[in-house]
Amino acid sequence: MFSKDVYVKRRRDLASKVKSGILLFLGNSEAGINYISNTYRFRQDSSFLYFFGLDEPDLAAVIDIESGEEVLFGNDVTIDDIIWMGPQPLMRDKASLIGVERVKPASELESYIEKARESGRDIHFLPPYRYHNQIWLYNLLGVDFGKQRQMASEDFIKGVVSLREIKDSYEIAEMDKAADIGYAMHYTAMRMAKTGMVEQELVGLMEGIAISHGHMPSFPIILSQNGETLHNHTHHQTLTDGRLLVIDAGAETNMHYASDFTRTIPSGGKFTQKQRDVYNVVSAANDLAMSMVKPGITYTSVHLAAARVLAQGLINLGLMRGDVDEAVAAGAHALFMPHGLGHQMGLDVHDMEDLGENFVGYDEVHKRATQFGLRSLRMGKTLRPGHVITNEPGCYFIPALIEKWKSEGINKEFINFSKLEDYYTFGGIRLEDDILVTETGSRLLGKKRLPNTPDAVEAEMAR
Repeated sequence: MFSKDVYVKRRRDLASKVKSGILLFLGNSEAGINYISNTYRFRQDSSFLYFFGLDEPDLAAVIDIESGEEVLFGNDVTIDDIIWMGPQPLMRDKASLIGVERVKPASELESYIEKARESGRDIHFLPPYRYHNQIWLYNLLGVDFGKQRQMASEDFIKGVVSLREIKDSYEIAEMDKAADIGYAMHYTAMRMAKTGMVEQELVGLMEGIAISHGHMPSFPIILSQNGETLHNHTHHQTLTDGRLLVIDAGAETNMHYASDFTRTIPSGGKFTQKQRDVYNVVSAANDLAMSMVKPGITYTSVHLAAARVLAQGLINLGLMRGDVDEAVAAGAHALFMPHGLGHQMGLDVHDMEDLGENFVGYDEVHKRATQFGLRSLRMGKTLRPGHVITNEPGCYFIPALIEKWKSEGINKEFINFSKLEDYYTFGGIRLEDDILVTETGSRLLGKKRLPNTPDAVEAEMAR
């Protein structure tokens, strides 16, 4: 937990961004795996953590915009709780740690909200993403489950995004820690990978590092020799010489700040020439994007610059053809990179996406594209100091997508479909780094950068 003053200031700043009414924060509850008492590892709601800092279940809070009153709702433990959990601090003591003066039992939240509604007050809430909180919200406000996201307060959402997306020095320090844990996870996988292993073995090693140094992996680890499937969470295959292994993984610190790295390694320790050629194209796109990141530039423009590097590299390899700018304008490169260059990151690995991607990555000036590939860019607006973003270009050979484009003649003037037949078993390559936008430019998070060239990767694996 940060100091009390950090949370007090965050709540004060948020209250200044909403005109009137009650801001309602619902924390998360525990969820059972296969019965009520056998629960998943608890993860608090990130916005609740950001403004109230308490990392435990069954809490709620309100901020009264007009009066400035802040109330924390939660229950003190019972003797039964103490038997199983040991003595716990009182709610009033927890509240004092975050600068909240008023505490009420959880059962009084409903009457508090009902009184505010009877007085004609606006009740602002954020879009719920867990069923427990959807039910809670329905009981409090009577909002139908299917309408809760669309009826969430836009002013509340925009206020939260404007604060959470710019990281302060305390948050940056936590994210540097998360990056160092993520680096250790990938470094270990590179060192341990060898033919004959099952993918799951590497996943277990990486998860162990994340938990031994932090809270958990920042998302379910993506590790697969079928790298053409962008988010492949199956780990049953045996590492086989000649195949590529895409590893996309990061860590969450004990304060829940995230990292997110991707590297692609040869399962047998050595790249083929074909793999080297494509890897070098992706690496060049990754390096260019990193060199461009600075305040005042839109991330859409960085994405498109990386796309031009990818397209030109594929033209040089004979997989694409024609004018590179025309090809990118037509979206032809998206056959090979159907995703965006990156996303914001912080308390969530895809930061604040529970609030809505367009609120986080776009604004009144920067609107989301509709073109295939470009429409998947999660972060397109102008970069500012304190933004943390991922830089993750990739190149994938997806047989079903290639066949679809070929049969429909999509961008046929830019794609050499006949040569692509030799790449149907290639898989994919993705390279991802975490970048902090500074006052004058940018820097990588963490103490080191993971190997980013074929020679460096092979050298690391040989050790």
